[in-house]
Amino acid sequence: MGTQGSLPFWYEVEMSGDTTAVKCHGRVVSETAGELRQLVRPMIPKCRHIVVDLSDVDFIDSSGLGTLVGLKTSALSAAYCSLEFINFSPLVKELLSITKLSQFLGGS
Repeated sequence: MGTQGSLPFWYEVEMSGDTTAVKCHGRVVSETAGELRQLVRPMIPKCRHIVVDLSDVDFIDSSGLGTLVGLKTSALSAAYCSLEFINFSPLVKELLSITKLSQFLGGS
């Protein structure tokens, strides 16, 4: 956090039954999107239901959007896993609306 350009991003993972919840904090941008991808992608073949809570994510750039789309696509390919994104901030909801991704990512 001390150097310019380092953007804070962190998460908490909670497992309950068939559901794995990932609560994200900070910004999902080019510098941090890879961390989210590396966290969630290996869960897809192992988890029946993954919920990614974005209530504390205040900004997503094009790399972040690409990561969300890629993760959703991977989960759809693995028929046994459902991946759900919840609690988009108003700014992120607007971005999803502009990019026509609301329905695909669940931001409507």
